[in-house]
Amino acid sequence: MKKKDRKIFVLDTSVILYDHSAIENFEEHDVAIPIQVLEELDTFKKGNDTINYEAREFIRHLDNIAQRDVLTDWIPLNGATHGKFKVVAKHDLNGVDATKVFDDAKADHQILNATLTLQRQNKDRTVVLVSKDIALRLKAKSLNIVAEDYLTGKVRDVREKLYTGRTSIEDFSEDLIDSLFERGSMQVEDVGIERPKGNHFFILKHKKKSILAKFDPRSGTLNRVEKHSVFGIGPKNAEQALAMAALLDPEIKLVTLQGAAGTGKTLLALACALEQRREYRQIYVTRPVVPLSNKDIGYLPGDIQSKLDPYMQPLWDNLKLIKGQFEKHDGTPKRIDEMLENEKISIAPLAYIRGRSLSNIFFIVDEAQNLTPLEVKTVISRAGEGTKIVFTGDVHQIDSPFLDSESNGLSYLIDKAKGDPLFAHITLEKGERSPLANLANELL
Repeated sequence: MKKKDRKIFVLDTSVILYDHSAIENFEEHDVAIPIQVLEELDTFKKGNDTINYEAREFIRHLDNIAQRDVLTDWIPLNGATHGKFKVVAKHDLNGVDATKVFDDAKADHQILNATLTLQRQNKDRTVVLVSKDIALRLKAKSLNIVAEDYLTGKVRDVREKLYTGRTSIEDFSEDLIDSLFERGSMQVEDVGIERPKGNHFFILKHKKKSILAKFDPRSGTLNRVEKHSVFGIGPKNAEQALAMAALLDPEIKLVTLQGAAGTGKTLLALACALEQRREYRQIYVTRPVVPLSNKDIGYLPGDIQSKLDPYMQPLWDNLKLIKGQFEKHDGTPKRIDEMLENEKISIAPLAYIRGRSLSNIFFIVDEAQNLTPLEVKTVISRAGEGTKIVFTGDVHQIDSPFLDSESNGLSYLIDKAKGDPLFAHITLEKGERSPLANLANELL
């Protein structure tokens, strides 16, 4: 490739905090980072969150690359197969100055000036700013800078192509529906359905008749899915019945449930976990803490527990709803309270599991769309013998400023894990919280 055809990609801090190995993912093109990115990474290097880990790993990686070289010079990344790398420390501006345009010398605008410097110094090449920060990309474009999102790890066309885990077939053979209902199980070839990959669910319909079924990749059979209640919670629609089948299947060790608010994701996962309480040492329910307005929780009053309680409250609400399914004279609510006291059930922020090995645990991660792909990988990699992990969330409701429906960890997991015999997924579309909640999801 001719030098003029090689692009120069300028990475901002958000890209590094998303993927510390990002500079290795631009093939033969050159990569640069402004000195301000290093300064920002220095503020992130201390801590136990994933972004702190990413900052530390990148700094170590950069140290290995540099060795005895000067970082402000172009350094080969990996022989002839990759481009070169440098740190932009000085600005060479003769025209547009982002700090004057936006009347602020903050780091983002210094990053823009570094990109403008490379544009000025390399007029025969395309210079592209890569950022997970939408606002920064818009500012860049206003200064005639080409700006892109970091695409590695993204799932394209989520709304149309994201795996749903189920197939609905209309006008299916009535005789086959009757036969499957009576026998409970049939070889998939005998049913006339193309053999799916991994655990896959079916809704088979013929006029007013219908049956729910699941393909078992181990036996090659299509098995009837029965509807039943667990801990007072029963499926209110076909999707929920399929989700419960995945949650209750001991052979399926990894489950994802995707759907809008009110579709029952977390409630079903918690109820099914309680149903299988004797099979696991502990039920652990967690969610990532993403503060509102992206403010650190430190500004909130009280001790650490008081600060975290508001973020965990939805999980407690689901547990309270389950307890409310039973009469006062029933001992089940008391047994649940005892499980909480004995930490048979534990509800805590996701950060609290760092460093733990999760053996023989039914592990539920709520709001998983706010995790990065690396964070999802980290959680799964901690799974020990006998552990089942369930991720729930809505990929269209992202609270993190640097994630979207295509780049979040839940979308990434669904896309990458589909077809694996240990994995099952169901997309829940029908809301069951209330008619008013359904109206909000449909119209607003």
